Amino acid sequence: EEARTHFTIMLESFPVAAKISVIKIVRQETGLGLKEAKELAERAPTKLKEDVEKSQAERIVAELIAVGAQAKLV
Repeated sequence: EEARTHFTIMLESFPVAAKISVIKIVRQETGLGLKEAKELAERAPTKLKEDVEKSQAERIVAELIAVGAQAKLV
Protein backbone atom coordinates (compact mmCIF):
# COMPACT_ATOMS: atom_id res chain seq x y z
CA GLU A 1 0.00 0.00 0.00
CA GLU A 2 1.27 3.43 -0.93
CA ALA A 3 2.06 5.85 1.88
CA ARG A 4 -0.35 8.75 2.10
CA THR A 5 1.08 12.12 1.18
CA HIS A 6 -1.94 14.37 1.73
CA PHE A 7 -4.13 14.74 4.80
CA THR A 8 -7.13 16.56 6.23
CA ILE A 9 -6.52 18.76 9.27
CA MET A 10 -9.17 18.38 11.95
CA LEU A 11 -9.59 21.11 14.54
CA GLU A 12 -10.99 19.18 17.50
CA SER A 13 -11.31 21.82 20.22
CA PHE A 14 -9.53 24.69 21.92
CA PRO A 15 -9.75 26.52 25.24
CA VAL A 16 -11.48 29.91 25.29
CA ALA A 17 -8.14 31.55 26.14
CA ALA A 18 -6.69 30.27 22.84
CA LYS A 19 -9.57 31.43 20.62
CA ILE A 20 -7.86 34.50 19.15
CA SER A 21 -4.65 32.57 18.44
CA VAL A 22 -6.60 29.73 16.83
CA ILE A 23 -8.57 32.16 14.64
CA LYS A 24 -5.28 33.81 13.53
CA ILE A 25 -3.89 30.42 12.47
CA VAL A 26 -7.15 29.51 10.71
CA ARG A 27 -7.05 32.81 8.78
CA GLN A 28 -3.39 32.40 7.90
CA GLU A 29 -3.77 28.83 6.68
CA THR A 30 -7.13 29.04 4.89
CA GLY A 31 -7.11 32.56 3.47
CA LEU A 32 -10.55 33.16 4.98
CA GLY A 33 -11.67 36.54 6.24
CA LEU A 34 -11.97 37.19 9.97
CA LYS A 35 -15.72 36.43 10.18
CA GLU A 36 -15.42 33.21 8.18
CA ALA A 37 -12.34 32.05 10.11
CA LYS A 38 -14.10 32.72 13.42
CA GLU A 39 -17.18 30.78 12.29
CA LEU A 40 -15.05 27.86 11.11
CA ALA A 41 -13.10 27.71 14.38
CA GLU A 42 -16.31 27.88 16.41
CA ARG A 43 -17.66 24.80 14.60
CA ALA A 44 -14.93 22.61 16.16
CA PRO A 45 -14.69 19.68 15.84
CA THR A 46 -14.47 20.45 12.14
CA LYS A 47 -12.32 19.96 9.05
CA LEU A 48 -9.98 22.90 8.90
CA LYS A 49 -8.31 22.15 5.59
CA GLU A 50 -8.38 19.17 3.21
CA ASP A 51 -5.84 17.57 0.88
CA VAL A 52 -2.83 19.19 2.56
CA GLU A 53 0.70 17.93 1.87
CA LYS A 54 2.02 16.00 4.87
CA SER A 55 4.82 18.33 6.02
CA GLN A 56 2.58 21.41 5.75
CA ALA A 57 -0.26 19.61 7.53
CA GLU A 58 2.04 18.54 10.37
CA ARG A 59 3.32 22.13 10.73
CA ILE A 60 -0.23 23.54 10.94
CA VAL A 61 -1.29 20.94 13.52
CA ALA A 62 1.85 21.72 15.56
CA GLU A 63 1.01 25.46 15.45
CA LEU A 64 -2.52 24.78 16.67
CA ILE A 65 -1.30 22.50 19.47
CA ALA A 66 1.30 25.09 20.48
CA VAL A 67 -1.45 27.63 21.22
CA GLY A 68 -3.49 25.10 23.19
CA ALA A 69 -5.83 23.64 20.59
CA GLN A 70 -6.46 19.96 19.98
CA ALA A 71 -5.93 19.09 16.33
CA LYS A 72 -5.04 16.03 14.29
CA LEU A 73 -4.46 14.70 10.80
CA VAL A 74 -6.95 12.28 9.27
